Amino acid sequence: MFEPKLYTVESVTSGHPDKMCDQISDAILDACLTQDPQSRVAVETFGSHGLLVIGGEVTTRAEVDYEAIARSVYDEIGYQDELKVVVNISRQSPDIAQGVDSGGAGDQGIMYGYATQETREFLPRGVVLVHALTKGLERLRREGKIPWLRPDGKAQVTLREGRVRSVLVSCQHADGVPQAEIRQVIIDFLIAPLLGDLEGVEILVNPTGNFVRGGFEADTGLTGRKIMVDTYGGLIPHGGGCFSGKDATKVDRSAAYMARFAAKNIVANGLTEQCLVSVAYAIGRAEPLMVQALDERGEEISEDIVRKFDFRPSAIIERLELRRPLYLSTASYGHFGKSNLPWEKVEAW
Repeated sequence: MFEPKLYTVESVTSGHPDKMCDQISDAILDACLTQDPQSRVAVETFGSHGLLVIGGEVTTRAEVDYEAIARSVYDEIGYQDELKVVVNISRQSPDIAQGVDSGGAGDQGIMYGYATQETREFLPRGVVLVHALTKGLERLRREGKIPWLRPDGKAQVTLREGRVRSVLVSCQHADGVPQAEIRQVIIDFLIAPLLGDLEGVEILVNPTGNFVRGGFEADTGLTGRKIMVDTYGGLIPHGGGCFSGKDATKVDRSAAYMARFAAKNIVANGLTEQCLVSVAYAIGRAEPLMVQALDERGEEISEDIVRKFDFRPSAIIERLELRRPLYLSTASYGHFGKSNLPWEKVEAW
């Protein structure tokens, strides 16, 4: 029901401008939580042509050098150009805090979680494949196997009825590398090892013909602008809120993780082949306005099953242990399907 016969999904590397902003925001969150697990953090990052702006609301006892964290993340990703960094951070609004302090949701909103038996990651095959392409690009660059690769890059995969029909890879590269060489190397070292048989698959590599300028030199970046890359590739609904830079009192993040946890456990325990969980909140209220789980036929799953999962914000934080500094690892290549994350664990029933 939830996966169409024909669909396209995308992913981006850690050096993509938007993803760099996500990583900087989550690195700041992790730094706050390391010193003060009760930190309230809502940080947005904007990068553009030599400028990086860090703004938002942080209430914490932690002593954090925001600029130093941002520069460290930027350098670690692999960029060497200079940045002017501007920081404008204030405390969380007391109007919001009074609702959160009592255990309520930090904002209104709708969140979704999904799981399918199609892959061992309990994600659609296309989502798994496209993240494998971008992770593969980064691995080839960091291991030095393709010396002309640079940090920025993206990929796209189109499937029809479960079969790959097209693969698109765009990779930043050093100046002067012939397009024919780039295409052949990417096919030989990245696409073919992942897909195997390429018969009938349309392959596009750097279709503009040149990708020398990348990162903030070529484009602006902003926290939360790759929400479909972060989740399920646009194959199921998204409530609109992004994840990165937000602590777990923000249900945009924590409730989406809980919805994924519920959906995955329902599928993993053999109750259905696919599951879509949706939940909605009112600001300052702990109990959600609604929680619903649907199977692949669009039929509601028993309330007795749904009640196994407590969607009150404080209960989510406790069950998934979300006050730990684990968020930077989520900021690239999707927030779901990584076995080491607490919302990915399967509980035997």
